[in-house]
Amino acid sequence: MKQSRITAILTVAGMLAAMWVFEIVDTIPGMRLDQEFGLRAWDTSAPWTVLTAPFMHANFPHLIGNSLPFLILGSLVAFSGQGRFLLTTLIVAVVSGVGVWLFSVPGVPTVGASGLVFGYFGYTVLRGIIERKTVDIVIMICVVIFYGTMIWGVLPQHPGVSWQAHLFGFLGGLLAAYVLPRRDSARQISPGSGAQGGYYAP
Repeated sequence: MKQSRITAILTVAGMLAAMWVFEIVDTIPGMRLDQEFGLRAWDTSAPWTVLTAPFMHANFPHLIGNSLPFLILGSLVAFSGQGRFLLTTLIVAVVSGVGVWLFSVPGVPTVGASGLVFGYFGYTVLRGIIERKTVDIVIMICVVIFYGTMIWGVLPQHPGVSWQAHLFGFLGGLLAAYVLPRRDSARQISPGSGAQGGYYAP
């Protein structure tokens, strides 16, 4: 269990490290990573930016603001399994990206990991309700206490801040918590049980 938690933290830390590397590279004269890999509303020429935009940031203050909550909330999601974390991240990125693509101002790139942060927040809250296990409930309560006020970020408040990414990232986290199987039911069924098949928790 301890090893799996270390692996979970290292996975999230590795993603965060990649964001920092990209932002450092983006300071090199002539580099425009946030422009090239940011998500632009109604632009059909680069659909893959749905997955790359969360790793780009407008500047270092933007990245610093996202770093700690990404590491903490991401690790809490990853504690439930690396496969589950990756699937949750994919679902959140896609739902958040589609929301940004549909409802943001065309032509202006949207970048940043805040959509993932809000998705992890939504996941941990709803997962505690669905799983009804002590550890998940404790995590849910702690997340609400320390990060509950961030829910207001789903509303339009400040110019230049993508509430669309926040709102749809949060909804993506709720979706991931709902559609991914419960951990106590996502175990392999033994060959001699008479069942037709089984699966592992992602």
